[in-house]
Amino acid sequence: MSSSSHNWQACLAFYASDLFRDVQMAKLFPDSKTFADAIVKTSLQQAVSAYQSELKRCKENEETIDLAGFVQQHFVLPSSQNATSNQMFSNASEYIDHMWHVLTRAPDTQHKDSLIALSRPYIVPGGRFREIYYWDSYFTALGLLDAGRTDIAVNMLENFVDILNEVGCIPNGNRAYYYSRSQPPMLALFFNLLKPYLSSAQTQYVIEGLKKEYAFWMKGSEDFAVLSSSKQTSASLRVVKMPCNTLLNRYFDTETTPRPESYSEDIEIAEHIDANKVEFYQHIRAACESGWDFSSRWLKQPNELASIRTTEIVPVDLNCLLYTLEDTLANVCTGSDQVFYKKAAKGRTKAINTYLYNEEKGGYFDYHYPSNSQTNVVSAAMTVPLFVGIASHEQAARVKVTVCDSLLKAGGIVTTTQSTPQQWDAPNGWAPLQYFTVLGFLNYGFEECAFNIMKRFNKTIDNSFEVNGVLLEKYNVCQPEVKAGGGEYDVQLGFGWTNGVYTRFKTLLKR
Repeated sequence: MSSSSHNWQACLAFYASDLFRDVQMAKLFPDSKTFADAIVKTSLQQAVSAYQSELKRCKENEETIDLAGFVQQHFVLPSSQNATSNQMFSNASEYIDHMWHVLTRAPDTQHKDSLIALSRPYIVPGGRFREIYYWDSYFTALGLLDAGRTDIAVNMLENFVDILNEVGCIPNGNRAYYYSRSQPPMLALFFNLLKPYLSSAQTQYVIEGLKKEYAFWMKGSEDFAVLSSSKQTSASLRVVKMPCNTLLNRYFDTETTPRPESYSEDIEIAEHIDANKVEFYQHIRAACESGWDFSSRWLKQPNELASIRTTEIVPVDLNCLLYTLEDTLANVCTGSDQVFYKKAAKGRTKAINTYLYNEEKGGYFDYHYPSNSQTNVVSAAMTVPLFVGIASHEQAARVKVTVCDSLLKAGGIVTTTQSTPQQWDAPNGWAPLQYFTVLGFLNYGFEECAFNIMKRFNKTIDNSFEVNGVLLEKYNVCQPEVKAGGGEYDVQLGFGWTNGVYTRFKTLLKR
């Protein structure tokens, strides 16, 4: 076991301690992630022991423990400042070029904290996100390539395979508290993007990583090895057996506790629900794995986070990204492996178009497997089948009409048609969803609409930059002059994937 592995494993025990619980429930910090990212001055075990001793002393002397003082004595807290620049720039492109340096992190020196150390440089998104994030990094890499910073993009790709080998999955980010959940599986897309820049040794290293990534998402499929003739849908880990016995996937997390980085928030919601709290925590964690944390896509009642049911949903975008993983592996493997992955990709394509497409509703929709029915949430996820190229031209044309009629707003593509308190709903628009939509439309020849979206989104960013002098992680695309909101935290500055998509759209618009 590496020193890094030993460190993040120690953090898992720390999250279950009285010290961690008491600090988080006392809400000493506006953001629960602050203490989850703190660096201990001695060791976590010593800090926990010292806390127990201090609790005992206070009880004997009928004193109240000075929790803030204890934390200050034993921990170094991370900066709460958004990573940005005090310099003034005349336009967004100049700002982005500067921000690549601000957001770059050198190879990690392992501290006594929750960080899972990476041996190569990487880019963080910005703001409260002080570590590398999985699906963010693909969109960030688009901008890095356009900026001629191919080397760090390749380093990030290799970092992901490194961490996959150490943790067993590519976690949400390189923090111990993310170890049990991943994010949308972008490794194959990342590999295909950077393949021209990889050596043969790097290529083979990543291919082995792709196989491990696939094994992670398909773990549990062995439970359905002997497929019965039963039409009942069932699930195991991240795998769902559909009525026709085809396997699709869902988001999931094996942990059944509050998220360490949002500890008090999760507990407070759980206290007010009658449902199984263990299931609630898994639904919350699975929604974080989706990257859409949070959205009406995962909610039974659109305005009530307590009604979350993520693990019951078979998502459109997840299964399209896994198709890309299967298709990529089919293209790089030979022999029986190639046959296996080709069959898997073909079967997944058929299942997506059977269970997730709806001609009458005009697009692709998530599937609620316990009720064997599609949900009715119209979301930008329906463009991902076009992005990966598995829709027929007729299906793509239906999606285009629905998107342009229901999701295209003044500032770009809105996340869903539902306006809720959650950040992955209206009125917000996010860079990755603009990119999926634009590339999906270009794949099917819908150039006019694709260019319209790019112009609207980049104009939103340019106008916001003129006022604020920064780029943001998300934007209000329904009323572009109004700041985006919703979710668990304030809108963050930086911002990796916005920088990357804005830059790539500028490149495409010059064609």
